[in-house]
Amino acid sequence: MSLSTNTTDSLNMRTVYLLTAVAALGGLLFGYDTAVISGAIGFLKIKFQLSAAMTGWAASSAIIGCIFGAMFAGWASDRFGRKKVLILTAILFAVSAIGAAVPATLTQFALFRFIGGLGIGAASMVSPLYITELAPAKIRGKLVSYYQLAIVIGILIIFFVNTLIQGSGDEAWNIEYGWRYMMASGVLPALLFLVALFFVPESPRWLSKEGRDAEALAVLSSINGVSKANEILQDVKATLHEEQGTLRELFAGRFRKAIFVGIVLSIFSQVQGINAIMYYAPEIFKAVGTGTDAAFQQTVIIGIINVLFTFVAIQWVDKLGRKTLLLFGGAGMGISLLMVGLAFHFGWTGYGLLAFILLYIASFAASYGPVTWVVISEIFPIKMRGIAMSVATFALWVAVYLVTQMFPILLEKAGPAATFWIFGAMSLLAFFFVWSQVPETKERTLEEIEASW
Repeated sequence: MSLSTNTTDSLNMRTVYLLTAVAALGGLLFGYDTAVISGAIGFLKIKFQLSAAMTGWAASSAIIGCIFGAMFAGWASDRFGRKKVLILTAILFAVSAIGAAVPATLTQFALFRFIGGLGIGAASMVSPLYITELAPAKIRGKLVSYYQLAIVIGILIIFFVNTLIQGSGDEAWNIEYGWRYMMASGVLPALLFLVALFFVPESPRWLSKEGRDAEALAVLSSINGVSKANEILQDVKATLHEEQGTLRELFAGRFRKAIFVGIVLSIFSQVQGINAIMYYAPEIFKAVGTGTDAAFQQTVIIGIINVLFTFVAIQWVDKLGRKTLLLFGGAGMGISLLMVGLAFHFGWTGYGLLAFILLYIASFAASYGPVTWVVISEIFPIKMRGIAMSVATFALWVAVYLVTQMFPILLEKAGPAATFWIFGAMSLLAFFFVWSQVPETKERTLEEIEASW
């Protein structure tokens, strides 16, 4: 992307939002590629005659890839740059979409889903990191929240796509062909992301870390104006000079609490059950007697609520703060999970169950959904931000895998009511963790947050 120097010393919001939008496409692919399994899993289960454990494996094979993608993306983004890693993720998305659409066996399907997972895991770490390192401090929370908005828009789009495809044929057609079209549809957004990435610059903070100060200053100037850009660059260089940039410094030094908060918050964002609902929503509704068509339609409603309430977080994350949203949203999730469990226990079906699930989705979308990415993208020091985010994101994807793999088994062994009460207990623990351990970071520069540790 050709960037012109901003000489007005005011924020160039057009450039800010354009760069954010391109990076956030990684989030759209994240949501699209992870949630596509929700429409396919029921047909895959019949096609390959899957047990509960193998159903979990079909849904979670991509998550294994996410774990490895997140594990190596931090090192790769610190070594080669944020932009190059994002380009690689777009390629992985495209390869996975094609391969997962044409498998003859479950093993082949799982292999290509694993490849897509590598891209998801890497993008889930690098996209918010890239946005964070470009964003002006006073609107950083909002801009990183756009990444989560892109995720939920991706989820909503694939819910619509899945519904349209599922309605294009009967059950036999869907078992043989429908799920293949669902998987193949991911090629288009992957190619869009790949092309767009060639028109954006590298992260200025990464450029400065590599000694490429002139390039870093050009990017910062295009966003903040020349004098403010010089001020930011000097702060970045001073901070870099104070750090060694080693993992030992992260785990044993003054940043130890930062990595602790990042890891635990990432885990709590997932063990409250969000992906169990996102990945298995049609199957949940069918389990209480909803027909296949209605189950897919109710899943679309979940996607719409997910998008709408993400705007609540975007509007308030820089005003109320990260911690406040996490506390209120977490309380709403805990209450709604209790009610979902009661609904299954007493047999409340139909719109009552849907209402409780929508309350849960709304609470997550306004809090843990976007705010977790905001917090873990801004609390780590510059020299090790890539690898530190990689560690936190790795923990997040391990939690996603465990929930995705265990959910159908828990439903079978413990029953749906007990399963959702377990998620509710996790919400209670998460509430007390946020209240006692998570710092407030709104309106502080990355360098100020780093100094606070």
